Amino acid sequence: MKKTIAILHPGEMGAAIGAGLVANGNRVLWVGAGRSAATRRRAENCGLEDAATLAQAVRAADVVFSVCPPHAAMELARAVAACAYGGVYIDANAVSAETARALGQVVAAAGASYVDAGIIGPPPVPGASVRLYLCGGSAAQTAALFAGGIMQAIVLDGPVGTASALKVCYAAWNKGATALLAGIRALAEQEGVDAALLDEWKISLPEIPKRSEMVTLSARKAWRWIAEMEEIAANFEAAGLPSGFHLAAADIYRRLEGFKDAGKPPALAEVKAALLRKI
Repeated sequence: MKKTIAILHPGEMGAAIGAGLVANGNRVLWVGAGRSAATRRRAENCGLEDAATLAQAVRAADVVFSVCPPHAAMELARAVAACAYGGVYIDANAVSAETARALGQVVAAAGASYVDAGIIGPPPVPGASVRLYLCGGSAAQTAALFAGGIMQAIVLDGPVGTASALKVCYAAWNKGATALLAGIRALAEQEGVDAALLDEWKISLPEIPKRSEMVTLSARKAWRWIAEMEEIAANFEAAGLPSGFHLAAADIYRRLEGFKDAGKPPALAEVKAALLRKI
C-alpha cells in the first residue's frame, strides 16, 4: 500500500529521497513555512506537495522522514512529538547511537513508532550508490517503501542505535580522514613543505594526494559536519574511547563553514587559508 510521507526537510539529500518515494507512487509532503526559495525549488522539482505547516504535514502523514543537520534533529523530533504524531518516525540524521535512543524516546512518548536510520552515500539520484540502514520495530515496513528504488534499504538486526552507530563508524573514517588530510595540507603549507610532502606521497602513498584535495568538494557542507563530528566524538566517549580526534575534526570544519552556499567549490589554496586563519 502506498503511503503519505512527510520529508523534513528537503535539502539535497531529502529532496532526492522524496523524489524516489514519489517515483514509487507515494504522496510526499514537505513544510514550506520559513524555508528558502532554493528549498522550495528543489521540493517542487521533485514533485513534493507543500503542506504549509508542520502540524498539517504531521496530521496527514503515515510516515515522517527526518533528514536535517544533526544539530537540529532533537528540536525537530520534539516539534513533531508536540503535534501528537502517532505514525512511523524515521530519523535518518547523522547522530550518535545515544542521541538516536534519546530521539526514539521523545517520539515514542507521543505515540509514534521510531525507526533509527543511517544513510551512507550521496543523494540518491540515478547512477549513485547509496544505502539506507534501518533498525527498530517498523524497520521492515520502512524498507518496503524503497523497494525497487534507487536507494537500497537494509534492515539491521539490533536495537535502536544500531543504524546510527554504523553511520558513525563509517563517517568517523570518511569525513574524519578528510578533515585530517585537510589539516595536514594546511600545516605543510605553513611550514613550506607542501610540494615535498606531495612528492613523497606520490612515491609511498600514491592514492593520498588526490584524497587530500577532496576537502575542496566538501567545504560547502562543512557547516553541517561540525555537529556530526561532535556526535561521533560523543559516541567514542560513551564507548570509553578517546574523543579528541573528532572534536578536532569539528574544529577543522568550523573553520570552513564560511564556504556555505558558495557558488562553486573553493580552490585548495582557499581552504588552506581558511584553516590557517586564526579564529
